[in-house]
Amino acid sequence: MAEATAERQRQRAAQSWRGRDSRGRGTWRRGPLLALLAVLLACVLVFHRQIPDGLGNLGSLTETFLPWFGLGIPVLLVLGLLRKSAVAVAALALPVAVWFALFGALLGDKGGGGWDFTAVQHNVSADNTDVSGTMDTLLAARPDVISLEELTAANLPEVRTKLDPAYPYHVVEGTVGLWSRWKLTGSEAVDIRIGWTRALRTVVHAPKGDVAVFVAHLPSVRVKFDGGFTANRRNASAEALGEALAAERTSRVLLLGDLNGTMNDRALAPITSQMRSAQGSAGAGFGFSWPAAMPMARIDQIMSRGITPTDAWTLPRTGSDHLPIAAHFAL
Repeated sequence: MAEATAERQRQRAAQSWRGRDSRGRGTWRRGPLLALLAVLLACVLVFHRQIPDGLGNLGSLTETFLPWFGLGIPVLLVLGLLRKSAVAVAALALPVAVWFALFGALLGDKGGGGWDFTAVQHNVSADNTDVSGTMDTLLAARPDVISLEELTAANLPEVRTKLDPAYPYHVVEGTVGLWSRWKLTGSEAVDIRIGWTRALRTVVHAPKGDVAVFVAHLPSVRVKFDGGFTANRRNASAEALGEALAAERTSRVLLLGDLNGTMNDRALAPITSQMRSAQGSAGAGFGFSWPAAMPMARIDQIMSRGITPTDAWTLPRTGSDHLPIAAHFAL
């Protein structure tokens, strides 16, 4: 009896897909709105560069969280199946294909091979109540250089106590700093047009050659109902940093910092157009770094020019609201 009942239910389900609904519409005529939403989702993914920034930097906001638009695909799939709409389900092939074209390469592990140089980058957070433990996490990665942002008069002494013994060469400019195993020369602040110092440039004399290292902390951005994506100060700083990078004559260049923007964000084009992301080239997955409690975007970056990243990853959570990130490089 149970088997017969189950068979009748299967037959009715099949019939509902092949037959018509209460309004006489076949499965290929049901759910046109869902199909339209699938096409619109694909259009957002394909044409995100064409979304204007004039209204609250909407384009940059979309690009910051662009990978997450893929969550719309399973939602529309469930709705299409519940609606028994063949056209809605078929239309999802468009956003699926586009999403994988944009982000599919990030899903695999691209790391591997030897390295000569390891960098760690971390916004230590001015509100960090466990600076000592944070430094221990960074030291566990055994990097050759460590870049830090949000250094303050309160946390800097503890940072120095932990890092100076293993990293005798270091430079601090304003609220950013770099600690190195190897000698530093030419250290100077970099003006990113925000009125105080949040960027520096120095040369690390690694055993296999010199590397010009920039450390930067671009202005924060906010999402406000009355002002949209408040990124104008960050965008102006990105242009200034891009100019400094373009003027650098050392053939090997490394950029470490909290850029408050992702590689997809058009506003960082002055930087991303001339630098290579370690995570995008040699990491596994998206490598989201913020917020630490539930990472949704990679706004901390390790980028290079003239040196080859061979691996990239995130470190365990610290007392900061950012995750530390790390990368290996072959010189």
